[in-house]
Amino acid sequence: MKRLIDLLAPLALVAGLAACDTWLGEAEDPPLPGRRVSVLAHERIVEPDAAAAGKPIVLPPPHANKDWPQAGGNASHAMHHLAVSDLPRRVWESDAGTGMADRRRLLAQPVEADGRVFTIDSEANVTAFDAPTGRQLWQIDLTPDNDSGMGGGLALDEGRLFATTGFAQVVALEPATGKELWRRDVAAPLRGAPSARAGRVFAITVENQTVALAAATGKQLWTHSGLGEQASLMGGSSPALDGDVVLVPYSSGELFALKADNGTELWSESLSTLRRTDAVATLTDIRGLPVVDRGRVYAIGNSDMMTAIDLRSGRRVWDKEMGGIQTPWLAGEFLYVLTNTPEVVAMEARTGRVRWVTPLPGWEDMEDKRGRLVWTGPVLVSDRLVVATSNGWAVTVSPYTGKIMGREEMPAGVSIAPIVSGGTLYFLTDDAELVAYR
Repeated sequence: MKRLIDLLAPLALVAGLAACDTWLGEAEDPPLPGRRVSVLAHERIVEPDAAAAGKPIVLPPPHANKDWPQAGGNASHAMHHLAVSDLPRRVWESDAGTGMADRRRLLAQPVEADGRVFTIDSEANVTAFDAPTGRQLWQIDLTPDNDSGMGGGLALDEGRLFATTGFAQVVALEPATGKELWRRDVAAPLRGAPSARAGRVFAITVENQTVALAAATGKQLWTHSGLGEQASLMGGSSPALDGDVVLVPYSSGELFALKADNGTELWSESLSTLRRTDAVATLTDIRGLPVVDRGRVYAIGNSDMMTAIDLRSGRRVWDKEMGGIQTPWLAGEFLYVLTNTPEVVAMEARTGRVRWVTPLPGWEDMEDKRGRLVWTGPVLVSDRLVVATSNGWAVTVSPYTGKIMGREEMPAGVSIAPIVSGGTLYFLTDDAELVAYR
């Protein structure tokens, strides 16, 4: 078995990362002198705020979460500080179906509860695994006859496993056996995972329509629509739930707060800047999941805008000109964000002030700018931020200083953020290998 941090002779991780060889990390090389300047107009460099930089970061102690039932961990997407062992080792890896191809993409995080881990692959095969051993328990193909599509995701709630698909369907399954309980057609394909709570299932279509269904029967309860978009990023997002409020992100950059029982709009915001300098920046998607905690909503859009919003009134508390497509990670009074630049950024949740910034390599070949890297995460486990990349590495970063602490080679690239459940850290690789560290 392998330790989470490679104990072999140091290898080059990717250009720009210092080699480390212990889980606790070692002293890193000093940064290169000079000021970083973005080579692309839309890639704005984030800098620490003078009034906040250098102040100590205090986090809540790690806690053991017993499950990860929905995308983002739970319905609110606020998981704080999770616990794994000090020296996690790779304990198993299992085949989770079909991985990425030219016309297929893995888009969904695994989910876990009651000792079972569930995945959905690029061909809509849902697989259940025994969490302690990785043994496959069952697999079911959700593809309708003579149909094709991609995307979707999973959510567990009140003894049901809900799946969204690129076939414009929501399906409810029995978690123990995979038996289909009901199947509901919706108006358009679904790319993001569903969210579920209190007898309702919520999902967002590629046409920016939110559908609310009865969890027991699949009956449609209500719908809500945002602005349509001619083009958007691959993938989708999931609603965040808090009490009787549903936070709905759309590819138009719109964020709506809706009443969970009838879909009535409470307030709305737009997460896009007026200044869009290239084709990528014009895509206004909110791909990262909104996070709601203690009366505040935190959200980031691709079009260079991150904001904190008062949940009750819809009033903007602060905003920051930074873009990203990964879900912000909230831990106590601090936010950790992976930006498009790419950088890992530590922020004060109350004020939005930046404490530290750690740049990550953007290319496999940094000198010739070839092989663009896709980073995913972060996830905070036992005083380590974990991020992963499409060229097959997982990297740990100190949440207190931003120091890069270690790395682990994955069986393949990783484009989906890892999950943590029952003291186990799970990665789903681009080749659809489910890898468990404990």
